[in-house]
Amino acid sequence: MQFAVITLGCAKNQVDSELMEALLSRRGYSQVTEVTNADVVIVNTCGFIAAAKEESVDAILKAAHLKGGCCKVLVVAGCLSQRYAAELMQEIPEIDALVGTGSFPSIGEIIDRAAGGERVTAVGEVTYSYEEEIERKATQSHSVYVKIAEGCDNLCSYCVIPLVRGKYRSRSMESIVREVTSLTRQGAREVNIIAQDTTRYGLDLYGELKLPELLRRLASVEGIAWLRILYCYPDAFTYELIETIAASPIICKYVDIPLQHISPHMLTAMNRRGTPAEIRKLLLDLRSRIPELTIRTSFIVGFPGETEEDFLELRNFVAEGWFDHVGVFKYSREEGTPASSMPDQVSEEIQARRYHELMALQQDISRNRNQRFVGQVIPVLVEEPWPDEQGVMGRASKDAPEVDGEVYVRGTAAKRGALIRVHIEEALEYDLLGVCVGESGE
Repeated sequence: MQFAVITLGCAKNQVDSELMEALLSRRGYSQVTEVTNADVVIVNTCGFIAAAKEESVDAILKAAHLKGGCCKVLVVAGCLSQRYAAELMQEIPEIDALVGTGSFPSIGEIIDRAAGGERVTAVGEVTYSYEEEIERKATQSHSVYVKIAEGCDNLCSYCVIPLVRGKYRSRSMESIVREVTSLTRQGAREVNIIAQDTTRYGLDLYGELKLPELLRRLASVEGIAWLRILYCYPDAFTYELIETIAASPIICKYVDIPLQHISPHMLTAMNRRGTPAEIRKLLLDLRSRIPELTIRTSFIVGFPGETEEDFLELRNFVAEGWFDHVGVFKYSREEGTPASSMPDQVSEEIQARRYHELMALQQDISRNRNQRFVGQVIPVLVEEPWPDEQGVMGRASKDAPEVDGEVYVRGTAAKRGALIRVHIEEALEYDLLGVCVGESGE
């Protein structure tokens, strides 16, 4: 049988989709890119916020229209299945199988049962440890995500992750090194380390924070050009981690630290650890030790009880200019979370105003931060052609895949995955423009 996978949501979901693809290929299924050619359609859903849930439901309904035609089996996997199994089965009769976040290793058996006429609900404990030897092929072979842990223990008051992904569970270092080695042998040049909280890696498994040691081991894997760390929690960002990033030429001078707010009132309401003073000290330590560092963060506006004074404190914090990249999210009221029942819910109109105001402020800061690259020659990882200028589009090490800016490069037809040297001529709010001066660069 032929199968196709539709992946929604974050990079962690993408890893799970790639694991399912590897398991099905091992079982003899053939993967196709067009869902209209697939006997089996798998929709790997996101259930993090309301907008993501709506997108997932829309994708399921579109896939359901294929039933009776090419599609014989419709499988819904991921966070939405884990959280709303009964409702999905009742409301969408075209679904043949539901696969929870800890059940996807059994995807082959589940599809076989569904193909035999059984309507399957495989939603149990979220206990998958990612230790099984599954040689997955990354969606983008030159740039890959590697999950080092699953679940979360932080219990932020707005977040559903512990409900759908369970408690924090670190993978063994050995399994991570083996996976990264396999992916680099397949051609990966950039490895992006992900988890709900990467900085807490190893605490549950080894009794101490082990991210610095893991990074040092991964940086020695042959073939890696860039090793990037995403989703760091500020209170576990140690001096050892700062020194590890500073010392390694392989580790990107880039960190993603979702702070969510700076007002003490909001941090307490969100159940976030760390004070404004501690957050500013971490940022100062990072900038002092690694002056060229790119810092990305994210903030939530319109959280229950956020006053104009709270928002002004956040706005003034952003205006201090610490960040190269900022993602702003309007608070999403998620059932089952402590925040959903908090008083003083903020109206959508106020949320939207605060969102646009913060994004406009950061846009100017991002443009100014980008200006420092004008006149420099920097390495760029090629992503795809740039037909308009007979060049290529790629990313500098300062930009993470999918969420940050790009570099538009004239004067080369380098292939995807190549590292080239680019002289930067112009800086925009998020992107850079330049000309290729060499076909290789580290």
